[in-house]
Amino acid sequence: MVDGSTSPLHCWACSPKTIIVPVAGSSSGTVKPIVSSSLSMVSTWTAGAPGILSLPSGRLVRGRGLRRSLPAGVLPEFGVYLRRGRPEPVEWESRWIRWPDFWLPLDRGGAEEILRLAWRRAADERVEIACGGGHGRTGTALACLAVLDGVAPGEAVAYVRAGYHRQAVETPWQYRYVTRLEP
Repeated sequence: MVDGSTSPLHCWACSPKTIIVPVAGSSSGTVKPIVSSSLSMVSTWTAGAPGILSLPSGRLVRGRGLRRSLPAGVLPEFGVYLRRGRPEPVEWESRWIRWPDFWLPLDRGGAEEILRLAWRRAADERVEIACGGGHGRTGTALACLAVLDGVAPGEAVAYVRAGYHRQAVETPWQYRYVTRLEP
């Protein structure tokens, strides 16, 4: 501590719920990390930004196409990538769902588990869902997140088309996949 302050500092290299508190009486600048689930340092996307879907709970999730370059700005903290083959490595934590273009996930149980994880993490992290073009598989996954967030399964595709992209969810079987998801 240069000024001898004992005010908490934000630790940008730590998890979003960690603060650094100077140790009182320490002349050497000793600090200790404190992890708290009650901190209001939420780091999510900006509502209304391109590709951002706002869910009814207020969660914000970014959808995008992997064939386009990474958008400028802050990076995701968690990504879900929907591809037949393994996606390119990224700097943030990610999961891969084996999902051929225009089809459904090859492991539906595993896909549902990963999408539920993405939905939970979107409460206070920047979550990204992406496939090659950013419409069919990404739209289907976003519609699944909308169902998990309380949108009726029969209305989730329309919700995502209105809030994310009008071409989201491209095939009848992708639509049925969303309508059969149990919240």
